[in-house]
Amino acid sequence: MIELQHLCKRYGTGRKSAPVQALNDLSLAVPAGSLYGLLGPNGAGKTTALRIVCTLLAPDAGTVRVAGVDALADPRAVRRLLGYVAQDVAIDKILSGKELLALQGDLYHLNRVDRDRRIGDLIGLLGMGDWIDRRCGGYSGGMRRRLDLAAGLLHSPRLLVLDEPTVGLDLESRAAIWQVLQQLRDQGTTVLLSSHYLEEVDALADRLAIVESGRVIAEGSPAELKGALGGDRVTLRVREFSDAGEASRVRTLLEHCAGVRQVVVNRAQGYSLNLVVENAAVIERLRSQLAAADLPVFALAQSRASLDDVYLQATGRTLLDAELEGAGQRDAKAERKQSMR
Repeated sequence: MIELQHLCKRYGTGRKSAPVQALNDLSLAVPAGSLYGLLGPNGAGKTTALRIVCTLLAPDAGTVRVAGVDALADPRAVRRLLGYVAQDVAIDKILSGKELLALQGDLYHLNRVDRDRRIGDLIGLLGMGDWIDRRCGGYSGGMRRRLDLAAGLLHSPRLLVLDEPTVGLDLESRAAIWQVLQQLRDQGTTVLLSSHYLEEVDALADRLAIVESGRVIAEGSPAELKGALGGDRVTLRVREFSDAGEASRVRTLLEHCAGVRQVVVNRAQGYSLNLVVENAAVIERLRSQLAAADLPVFALAQSRASLDDVYLQATGRTLLDAELEGAGQRDAKAERKQSMR
């Protein structure tokens, strides 16, 4: 359904500030009828890639094909095939939800009978019957997101593109949207969604691509990617972890322990250590080696491999650490701009 080849996109060219390389030779293929996830921290390039697929943004280089159509040469044809639900919901506050959907149907040039029938179907599918006739200005975040999803589905698109569809939603609204997306996939609609929620992509996606710094660093089904690690996950803390320096010292010690595949300092969890080990027997060797170095174990948890471990192996940091690093960079940039005023 979607073929992206060698996409590059840079923002800020010609300005005084340094340009930002949003996409850096990104390539991926989304099978028709699948629910495909783009996983990565904020700033990884996910939104830029989605906007290019939806013909809202042109790449600096690369090719884009949707259902065999060249999106750069014939964007109008591609727009007829897809529905797009952006990250930021923009809804008129005066109209009711049903009135807004009717307006959207008119913009799609649906005849009135088909439009009203489709609106009724979507109201039932998304559980909007109790509040759809109220003005949108009084909607909660979950209501607004469901209405925005209905608008994207109104013309029965072959491809549905969603950018962070459940950010900030309560558990009930998130579960409802998950159920709808799975139903759409089962009915043959191709769904492409971006997220930085590990559990969301793990639960929903048939296949996924992990995006980091504008490029794909891992691709496959969740089971394939986790299975490729070939080991168990261990999260470890010792009493001496007072800062990153102490954690790094212990990491160096453990990297030489037989059976340890990777050790990474996780700053987001009090300078704990994330390890991928070959099997459970390695854990006792870890305990013995730490005890010999007078570093008693303070806390240790073992779990099955997750997508965060896949991200950890590919990048050397957890997804949460990547989020914190990106947030720090954005805060520093905002402070520099403020100081220049």
